[in-house]
Amino acid sequence: MSYTTIHQCANDEAFQARLMAAAAQEGHENPEYAMSVLLRWPVSSATDVADAYEYAVNSDNPNPGGDDTVITDEMILAKVQSILNPQSQAGAPPLDVLDNELPEAEAQATAEPKPKPKKR
Repeated sequence: MSYTTIHQCANDEAFQARLMAAAAQEGHENPEYAMSVLLRWPVSSATDVADAYEYAVNSDNPNPGGDDTVITDEMILAKVQSILNPQSQAGAPPLDVLDNELPEAEAQATAEPKPKPKKR
């Protein structure tokens, strides 16, 4: 994989259309935004996607980003889901939770119960 190949993949209109379709299927309210801002670079630079795209380019495939035998819908969907729905990925914390700081409601739900004071 090369940076040139990743750039070509990220700017491949057929590949971008497939990313938008996956974002729409996953319920994103603005699939074009999801594709252009959230998805195209991380998905294009994923090792399996970049390697498949590069192989197709080197094999003179005229439409590597639109050919689902090169980059399968399943490959795209797995990456789109991990980016748009990170909580659904094997219990991974949401992206906005940094340095083990849980939102207050979640922290309360996971906290040990406080012992009740003894009556005298």
